[in-house]
Amino acid sequence: MALAEPGCPLDGVHRQTSSSLPARYPDRAASIPIASGTEAYRIVVPIRSVVVEEGIVPLVHVESAGGAEVHVTDTGAPHPDAPVVVFGHGLLFSGRMFDAQVEALRGDHRCVTVDWRSQGRSPAAADGHDMDTLLADLLAVLDHLGLGAVHYVGLSMGGFVGMRLAARHPDRVRTLTLLDTSAGPEDPSKRIRYRLMAAVYRRVGIGPLRRPVQRMMFGRTFLAGPRAASVLDAWAGDLRVADRGGTVRAIHGVTDRVPATPALSAVTAPTLVVVGDEDVATPVAKAEAVAAGIADARLAVVRGAGHSSTVEAPDEVTALLRRFLEAHPG
Repeated sequence: MALAEPGCPLDGVHRQTSSSLPARYPDRAASIPIASGTEAYRIVVPIRSVVVEEGIVPLVHVESAGGAEVHVTDTGAPHPDAPVVVFGHGLLFSGRMFDAQVEALRGDHRCVTVDWRSQGRSPAAADGHDMDTLLADLLAVLDHLGLGAVHYVGLSMGGFVGMRLAARHPDRVRTLTLLDTSAGPEDPSKRIRYRLMAAVYRRVGIGPLRRPVQRMMFGRTFLAGPRAASVLDAWAGDLRVADRGGTVRAIHGVTDRVPATPALSAVTAPTLVVVGDEDVATPVAKAEAVAAGIADARLAVVRGAGHSSTVEAPDEVTALLRRFLEAHPG
């Protein structure tokens, strides 16, 4: 497997012995640390290069809103004509929430995940957490990777970005899949609650908020199931090490978002809308409104799933996505 995209040569490889890697990456990383057992390696690459290999942490510099570093994973194309699927995650997650879908599709698709600025494995950014700036970040990543029209899959805030992408840049979207999302503004009562919780998180971290937040992010069926403990521990662990200030700015980007409802009629790409029937953050009615606003959109409800359907019901969501992609190869 190639270490870098063609045209992005490695400047050198430096080997270091270390028991751990830094928790955060510098604002303008010119080298990329990699963990391998008890040793750490640092691959030095040009600031704009993207490394394509599992285990390597690639950062793409984007210029919007003062600039930021955006983490990207790219499985590479399994064959020259492989269609490209780009995944945009939900708030308080990362591209890892699509691990099951990437693993299932990578044999015949090039799969790309993007961690929005200040979330997941992307370093904290000082500004630019509104949906329009995240759209600009996404377009910069697509341009950087040399991608034209892609199959876009977005969950929750990833869907907020996806609706804007499909409406404003129809030439970049072959199909649109919207998971557990809404086109409207945040409900006023939820907006107040979320901002209060964000203020508490900024001061003391996820600890005292874990139970109420996980009840919003996951459905009751999943929370009562055998997989919940390990998934929730990993999810909370990521939030414990995240930059709190950056995470709070990302939360505010969601709570204060401008609605995308007026843009729905401009979406022309074949669209699949998926929602868990136990989603309390963006309930089924929100998904129904999205599907009603996009011409010929298809709505699918996943039984026993909450707001994080790709994690809670990975087989069901993957099957829906695969059938949809096969019906619209592009």
